Amino acid sequence: MMDPAEERRDTNRQKDYINMLGYVADSEYGIPTRCPCGGRIIDEVWGKEDYDTLPGKHFFTCKNYQADGFHYRQSWVIGVQEEIERLTKRVEEAEQVINGVPKLNNQIETLEIKILTVQVDNLHVQVTDMEKMEWLSKRLEEAEEVIKGVPDLNKKIETLEVDNLTAHVETLEKLCFE
Repeated sequence: MMDPAEERRDTNRQKDYINMLGYVADSEYGIPTRCPCGGRIIDEVWGKEDYDTLPGKHFFTCKNYQADGFHYRQSWVIGVQEEIERLTKRVEEAEQVINGVPKLNNQIETLEIKILTVQVDNLHVQVTDMEKMEWLSKRLEEAEEVIKGVPDLNKKIETLEVDNLTAHVETLEKLCFE
């Protein structure tokens, strides 16, 4: 079992190592932001007193730079050139996205029209169903009125049958007794 303090120190060493790997990867392309040692990158300009053959040459250099191979120094021209290439690629990707926007807008409009058409069709079906329900409701009311009149019709039929029979009896009596 490891001592908690030692475990924290080990974890911090691992984090530093992982950060260093990120700094190395970062420093390999474009304008570096950190040196593999973790030091800040500064913009260095050679003066006449440093090197009289290339005065004014720019470098991206580690703040802690020593010519021991553990620190980073990159020519400004190379770093800027790589950065311009990276940014050019991003601009081209953005241009492709921008060129695709009208097509995407057209697809959205088409999709919206399809959705609205389906909604209109559904509303039409609902209206038709409601009209059928209204028609059926009226027919039901008419049937209920007819049913309410059935007892009166039965009475009328009975009265008509009695009256009809009475008329037949009178006719028969006339025929028989005359």
